Amino acid sequence: MSAPATIRRIGILGGMGPQATVLLMSRIIDRTPAKDDQDHLPMIVDNNPQVPSRVKAIIEGTGEYPAPMLVAMARRLEAFGADALVMPCNTAHHYAPAIAAAVAIPFLDVVELSADRVVANARPTCRVGILGSPAIAQTGLFDRALAARGSSTIYPVDQGPLLAAIRAIKVSSRSDVARRTLAASAKELEDRGAGILLVACSEFSIIADAISSDLPVVDTLDVLADAAVAFAFRTAFPVSNQTAAPGLVAASVGRS
Repeated sequence: MSAPATIRRIGILGGMGPQATVLLMSRIIDRTPAKDDQDHLPMIVDNNPQVPSRVKAIIEGTGEYPAPMLVAMARRLEAFGADALVMPCNTAHHYAPAIAAAVAIPFLDVVELSADRVVANARPTCRVGILGSPAIAQTGLFDRALAARGSSTIYPVDQGPLLAAIRAIKVSSRSDVARRTLAASAKELEDRGAGILLVACSEFSIIADAISSDLPVVDTLDVLADAAVAFAFRTAFPVSNQTAAPGLVAASVGRS
């Protein structure tokens, strides 16, 4: 039996990496107030690990430009019937303007949505500690979004171990080295004055439980899952860091 027509379909630009894509799907399912199969939202997934490396394109400056393949994926998902698009890769949001311009359906931008969540859960003027790929720092994705909301950012001084940890997670999500790196980076940011932590890499979302901190933590994959459910069921997007069932929260989600 097909899903009720009132539930809108979510298209996922996935494969960056594959396990993070599956984790997003799992978190969407967990957040859906379903009593049976038919109550869940339909997802159309392009799990494409062949998207050109964002690291090579942005950090190393030697790789193939990823935008054309991401645009093709977005158009394919739209043609298959997606009503909105999400992309569980923070770094790939560097190409979000090209993706959004290529389709007529909404692209739910995790950078903008996460910035809203951060400022709603942080003390005024506190610095946001960013845990993500060095490409996030290089492109300034979250710097711009948070600055527009009156917040500043702080990054681990040495970005090399973070990139190594991301690569290790792509090999095995059980990497002890990656877990220690993420925990140490979070502690460094806390010690240097961060008032809230942002998990800004979908690979780090896989091992986010390695973070031990008294600071509030916002995970961008949680934000994206909340946004997908809110859009699919035409309910409010939660800016609170507490996950709520659709219809029990304030604020809106719309086109980025």
